[in-house]
Amino acid sequence: MTERYKFLLLVVIFVIIYYMPVDSARLQGAILESLYLLQEYAREHVLTCLIPAFFIAGAIGVFISQQSVIKYLGAGANKVLAYGVASVSGTILAVCSCTVLPMFAGIYTRGAGLGPATAFLYSGPAINVLAIILSARVLGMPFGIARAIGAVVFSVVIGLLMAVIFRQSEQERQEGGLAMVAEEPAKTLGQQAAFFFNLVAILVFAAWAKPSMPVGFYQAVFNIKWYLTIAFLISLAILLKVWFNKEEITEWLEATWTFVKLIFPLLLGGVVVSGLLLGRPGSDAGLIPDRYVTALVGGNSLGANFFAALSGALFYFATLTEVPIVQGLLGSGMGHGPALALLLAGPALSLPSMIVINSIMGFKRTAVFISLVVILSTLVGWVFGMVY
Repeated sequence: MTERYKFLLLVVIFVIIYYMPVDSARLQGAILESLYLLQEYAREHVLTCLIPAFFIAGAIGVFISQQSVIKYLGAGANKVLAYGVASVSGTILAVCSCTVLPMFAGIYTRGAGLGPATAFLYSGPAINVLAIILSARVLGMPFGIARAIGAVVFSVVIGLLMAVIFRQSEQERQEGGLAMVAEEPAKTLGQQAAFFFNLVAILVFAAWAKPSMPVGFYQAVFNIKWYLTIAFLISLAILLKVWFNKEEITEWLEATWTFVKLIFPLLLGGVVVSGLLLGRPGSDAGLIPDRYVTALVGGNSLGANFFAALSGALFYFATLTEVPIVQGLLGSGMGHGPALALLLAGPALSLPSMIVINSIMGFKRTAVFISLVVILSTLVGWVFGMVY
């Protein structure tokens, strides 16, 4: 950044502070909302979702060989296998758009191709089995089916388009900084499978959300989620004691800390900005009132679908919260097409996640990824609205 731009930035900040309407009830409420959302994020997502995800990302960086990542998820990997694995990952990982980021950073920096990596980035939070079932139960079977099909297809299409658009730079990336170095696997395949199974199980059960309807399998699992989480923590401790030496554990912890330093501060900043602009779901206390959003997503025009997709992409949705929010918006006059557009774009993106994605793969790739999610969500929502 040149000295001129630094000076202009300081001038803009000064002008904003000078004319800030600090006596405004809306501004005061928005500031409180940003703090409430930050506290809610810290209480409900950091310990149960984000920290396990950071440990998984660190483990990928240390214990998964670069050859393996490039072989199965690299630009030259078998496309059916690579995109097949990436596109259905969300059926295992019931995570939000922020929790998937450390794992995405892990596989991308380890050598995964841009296409499979971004397919995983979208599918991780989008193809949540519980969320899809809840959508069908609460919003109707057409919504559940459309969301399930749309999410799987989106992840593959977005990944393929990203790979095509950036094929030249990706080829240089694979041939340059990601040139494979011969590595002896630190652990056997069975040891790695057991280790990562425990890590993923801890993430899945610790983050298991309470179903809106307290019946069935998901409620039963929720009732014993902490017993299961503790059991897998004990199992993980035993594996570490038996199979891993002190140097390996230290290297794993250092890699985990690297991802924490890279991602966590940006996430917190993004959550604050999101809360300031939009408030918490259902609060209507952000700088942008809910009534403006509702007024713009009625009917089934392309504009309404685009605005719903864009709003969903900017707003932060904790896992499963998008369903009751859409239910409320439908009751306020939201069209069915824009509702699906929001369901397809919302869980996969958020303002905090955009900030972090930009730090991982750069502005141009991030802008294209966001644009593809919003545009595809808009078009599918529009078609769904006409058919529905």
